[in-house]
Amino acid sequence: MTRNLSSDRKGPAIGQAKSMVVFVHGYGANGADLLGLADPLGQHMPDTVFYSPDAPEPCNRAPMGRQWFPIPWIDSSSEEVAREGLLAAADDLNAFLDEKLAEEGLDPEALALVGFSQGSMMSLQIAPRRTSKMAGVVAFSGRLLAPELLHEASVKPPVLLIHGDQDPVVPFEDMGLAGNALVAEGFEVFGHVMKGTGHGIAPDGLSMALAFLNERLPK
Repeated sequence: MTRNLSSDRKGPAIGQAKSMVVFVHGYGANGADLLGLADPLGQHMPDTVFYSPDAPEPCNRAPMGRQWFPIPWIDSSSEEVAREGLLAAADDLNAFLDEKLAEEGLDPEALALVGFSQGSMMSLQIAPRRTSKMAGVVAFSGRLLAPELLHEASVKPPVLLIHGDQDPVVPFEDMGLAGNALVAEGFEVFGHVMKGTGHGIAPDGLSMALAFLNERLPK
């Protein structure tokens, strides 16, 4: 049984959007943390609706925030519990995406995910395993979990990996590891390095995300 995810919405009136972007926030944050990105992006994407759901669980290390799944090296949970949490949250997020696509009257190819940190891990987990191919995935400052399981992919949406080269939280090297694994499995992968940036989203990274989304989402 999936858990309902709450989310604010920004964009055209329901039923009038031509595309949908869903932000997937990081560990210890919430949906509001990324929904503000809809303002600069929406100026150039007037026919896009934006959602940013809250993760399903209170964060073990930041009770005011949310988490998609536990992180063993931060909260001392077991690897088994973390894996179970990941799979449960994947079901929750997939159900949310299907519900919102139906509400907006959009097909799956009109959907793109924009993740940050743990949200990027979630996005790279679910996008290849959905039954229909989405327009693309933008993964900021993230990591590809269990690259050895990429053979489970049923679809291969294009992926843009963006990472700061001074990231102290998720090592910059994880960008290359993810890219190599995705390319080896036949994904179309693009990358952008935010030079001098730590664990965050710099203006140049957001500009690259905008260009990627505009090229792939229907208008």
